Amino acid sequence: MMISGWNKKYSEILKEFKYNEKQDAESAIILDSILRESVSIKKINNLIKGKTVFVVGAGPSLSLAIPVLKNFKTTLKIVADSAVKPLVENGIKPDIVVTDLDGDKDSLLRVGKTNSIFVVHAHGDNIAKLCLAENFKNCVGTTQTKSFKNIQNFGGFTDGDRAVFLASYFEAKKIILFGMDFGKRIGKYSQTKPRDRKIKLRKLRKAKLLLEWLSKKTRSQLFTTSTPMTGFKKISYRELDIIIT
Repeated sequence: MMISGWNKKYSEILKEFKYNEKQDAESAIILDSILRESVSIKKINNLIKGKTVFVVGAGPSLSLAIPVLKNFKTTLKIVADSAVKPLVENGIKPDIVVTDLDGDKDSLLRVGKTNSIFVVHAHGDNIAKLCLAENFKNCVGTTQTKSFKNIQNFGGFTDGDRAVFLASYFEAKKIILFGMDFGKRIGKYSQTKPRDRKIKLRKLRKAKLLLEWLSKKTRSQLFTTSTPMTGFKKISYRELDIIIT
C-alpha cells in the first residue's frame, strides 16, 4: 500500500518542478512493458524487514564513508545509482540499487548481471533510458503515480530519498544514511553537469523535506552519519557497531 499522504506530496513536486503527470504515467507504462517479469515483492521484503540497512548516496561525505562501509560486508546496502560506481570500484557490492538510470552506465550494467536487485524508476524525463532495464537480472519498476502490474510506488523523489522510502516501506528495523548530505555542495560522484547545478540543489532540498516528513510516519529507527537532519539521529562512524547490534 502506498504511504499515506504521498499523493499530496507528489502534487507538490509536479507543481514545484513543473513536471507532467501524464508523461510520468506514460514512462511507467513503457517500463512495465520492458520488464515483463518483476522481482517478487516478497523477496525484497525478506531482505529488508526487521533488518538494519545502510542507505548510501553520492553526497560529498561518501569519500569518508567508503573505508567504513568496507568493514560491514554483511549489512544490507541500498545504494543510489550515482554511488554505485565508487562503491564497486572499492569492492563494495550493492544489495539493492535504486536508480532512474542517470548513474554510470557501465557500472550499472556490471552490477545488473549479479544477484543485486534493481529498483528502476520511471519518470517523464528518462523514457529514452528505460531500455537499460532489460539488462538487469533482478528488477522491479517504480513510479510516482499509481501502481499497476509490475510497477510499484514506495514513495520518494530522488534516488537517495527513494532508497530510504523503500527501506521504510518494507519496515527495516534501522535505517542508517551514508553520503546523504543535502547541503549546498554536490558530491564529486554525483555526475551533475555545471548547467544542472541549480536544479540539483533544488531537488536535494526537496528530498530532505520529504525525508523529514517520512520521519514522522515511519516505524523504522532513523540514523545519519552525514549532515544532521530533523527526525534522524546523528551518529559517528565509531557508534556503528553499537547501533547495529
